Amino acid sequence: MGDAPTPKDPGAGASPARGDTRPVIGITMGDPMGIGPEVIVKALSDRHLRGSARWIVYGMNGFLHMEADRAGVAPEWFRVSHSSARAGQSLDHDCVVMDFDMPDALVHARHEPCKAGGFASKAFVEEAITDAMRPAGDPRRIDAVVTAPISKESWSMAGYKWPGHTELFAFRTRAKRCCMAFVAPKLRVTLATTHLPLMSIRDVLTIGRVFDPIDLGHRLCRDLGIESPRIAVCGLNPHAGEQGLFGDEETRLIEPAIAMARGSGIDAQGPFPGDTIFRDALAGRFDLVVAMYHDQGLIPVKLVAFDSAVNTTLGLPVVRTSPDHGTAFGIAGQGRADAGAMIEAMRLAVRLARAPRESGAEVHPGHGPAKGEPGASGLRPWE
Repeated sequence: MGDAPTPKDPGAGASPARGDTRPVIGITMGDPMGIGPEVIVKALSDRHLRGSARWIVYGMNGFLHMEADRAGVAPEWFRVSHSSARAGQSLDHDCVVMDFDMPDALVHARHEPCKAGGFASKAFVEEAITDAMRPAGDPRRIDAVVTAPISKESWSMAGYKWPGHTELFAFRTRAKRCCMAFVAPKLRVTLATTHLPLMSIRDVLTIGRVFDPIDLGHRLCRDLGIESPRIAVCGLNPHAGEQGLFGDEETRLIEPAIAMARGSGIDAQGPFPGDTIFRDALAGRFDLVVAMYHDQGLIPVKLVAFDSAVNTTLGLPVVRTSPDHGTAFGIAGQGRADAGAMIEAMRLAVRLARAPRESGAEVHPGHGPAKGEPGASGLRPWE
């Protein structure tokens, strides 16, 4: 629609109109050269979803308009400069684009990793985190963040060494502990470790690192309405160690973490062999599976729910969700991207923003540590 709110509109910030109890959800556009702009536009064309919240898109209006035109979707949003005074005023419109200037390097860029895409996508996320950490009553405060895919290669080209969104959110929000979780229609998974080389997992795995995704996963299930979650915990080694024949991590680390969880009233069982337990979860015998490393948990999730699985970061003082897929540079700009996972990520963000949360996260003052401070949960302060 228009380039800015009409005079009848009260402004362009995030504060809801009086009597509007819908949550305010921020969406970061991700890498401009990926499918983020396309899946956001398509998702926002879903009338029921659009009406369930108020949406603030952190990105570039030009890319969103191009994808709307390609998809045959009316660009029904208001645009304001993200750095303008008007961006901090209150609003009663359903969707606003907080517009960032488009650098010349992106005007004719190809759909592939690039330094400009890294700078842009990082800037979108940083501003959304800042707005999510604002105090209640601030016109720019948002209740949750949905992140479209970034390219880790683009971030690296721009000089940022963050392994991904999860570590950045944890550091900026000063989360004492966090873990990655994945929610699909028939499967929920949390991870004990995230973006680490496979050979490093044995060195960083501890009882606490196994306990946290059990505990946080239990709280997620409660947030989703599962009153008494049943949690299965994977082993690290083949056949869950085979009684120590293939490694001692199960008896030395994983079993004590399960005992701690059970002592806290959590129905946690295991450790189970990772090659069979997901079948039991899909059959409905467990509500959540705790995996020890990235691919152990992500292979089954992507196998059964590639277009509908949602990634959410547990333990943060803010709600953060994301579609469980990447930038898909190979199909970007062609109008072929499936918005299903983005729609599900937005739905989950609305649901969690409305839920009486049991995440266990502590809200810390300020907008994250000063530059160079140690990160939370042993995370390095990558810049």
